[in-house]
Amino acid sequence: MTAVDPQILADEQKEARRARLFTQINKADGWFRVLGLSWMTPILKAAAGDNPKAQMKEIWRLLGIPVMAIIGFLIVWGALAPTVQTSLGAIPGPVQVWEQVGVLHADHVREREKASAFYERQDIRNEKLIAAGNADKVKYREYTGKPTYYDQIWTSIKTVFFGFLLGTVVAVPLGIVSGLSPAANAAMNPLIQIFKPVSPLAWLPIVTMVVSAVYVTNDGMFSKSFLTSAITVTLCSLWPTIINTALGVSSIDKDLVNVSKVLKMNTYTKITKLVLPSALPLIFTGLRLSLGVGWMVLIAAEMLAQNPGLGKFVWDEFQNGSSNSLAKIMVAVFTIGIIGFILDRLMFAIQSMFTFSATR
Repeated sequence: MTAVDPQILADEQKEARRARLFTQINKADGWFRVLGLSWMTPILKAAAGDNPKAQMKEIWRLLGIPVMAIIGFLIVWGALAPTVQTSLGAIPGPVQVWEQVGVLHADHVREREKASAFYERQDIRNEKLIAAGNADKVKYREYTGKPTYYDQIWTSIKTVFFGFLLGTVVAVPLGIVSGLSPAANAAMNPLIQIFKPVSPLAWLPIVTMVVSAVYVTNDGMFSKSFLTSAITVTLCSLWPTIINTALGVSSIDKDLVNVSKVLKMNTYTKITKLVLPSALPLIFTGLRLSLGVGWMVLIAAEMLAQNPGLGKFVWDEFQNGSSNSLAKIMVAVFTIGIIGFILDRLMFAIQSMFTFSATR
C-alpha cells in the first residue's frame, strides 16, 4: 500500500477549505449586490488571498471612487456654500449641517428625559392615591410634549407604508385584471394616462375635503392629517404598480396560458399558480417605483396637511426663519434621501427573496 505524503494531504485539505470559502463568498455576493454592498465581495476575496492586486482594483472601483466622489462633493459644498447669501444668512456648509444633527439628537434625548420624568411623577402620584384608598381618582395621561426629529421620521415612514400598502391592495388586482382582459385594459388605460401625471398638490385639497366629510370622529385610530397624507400618497403612487403588473401579466408565455386551458384551471388557480409567479419580477419593479414615488410625494403632502412628519418639519423650519433653519432643512434633505435609498434596497431585498434571476 502506497503511503500518502502528509504534506500533499495537508495541501489538498487547505485547497478544499479555500474552495469552500470562495463558494460561500460567491453565494454571499448576490445578497451584497441586493443590499448595495457589492464592494464587500472583493474585500473578502482579497482577504482570502484571491489575486489581491486584481481585487484591489475592484475595491477601488466599487468603494474608493464613490468615497472620493462624496469627499469631493463635500469639499466643493464647503467651499461654495459661504459665497451664497440668503435672507437667513449664508448657505450652511457640511460642518454646520453636522452640528445640527447633534442638536436634533440632543433635543430628542432631552424630550425623552422629560417624558420619563412625567411618567415617573404620574406613577408616584397614582401610587399615593391608591395607598390612600382613592383608587377612583387614579388617572393615566399620555405625555403631550412636542415630537422630536426621530418621532417625525417614524411618522413619515408609517405614513408612506400605509399609503403604499393601500395602493398595492388597489393596484395589483387592477393590474392583473388589465393584463388578463384586453377590454379591461382598454377601459383603464385612458384613466391611467389622465390621472398618472396629477401632482399631489392637486390631489391634496380634494382628499382633505373627502377625509373631513367621511372621517368625522376625533378619537379614531388615525388622525385626519395622517389619513390625508397617506391617501394622497396612495393616489400618486399606485400607477407604476398598475402599469407594471398589467405588463407582467400580459407578457406571460402563451404556452403556459395554453397549458392552463388544457388543465382547465379555474380563475383563482390560474392567477395564483401561473399569473402571479410569472409576473412577479415586473410587479416588484412597479412596487419599487411606487414606493419611491410615494416617498417623494409624502413630503409635499405632509407640508400642506400638517401631518407631523418630515414634511411638516421642513415647513416649520422654513417658517421659523432662524439662523439654524437652513442647516436643519438640509439635515432633513439628507435624511429623506438616505431613507429613500434604504426603502429601495428593502424592496429589492424582498424582491430577491420571491423572484429569481440568471445569477441567483
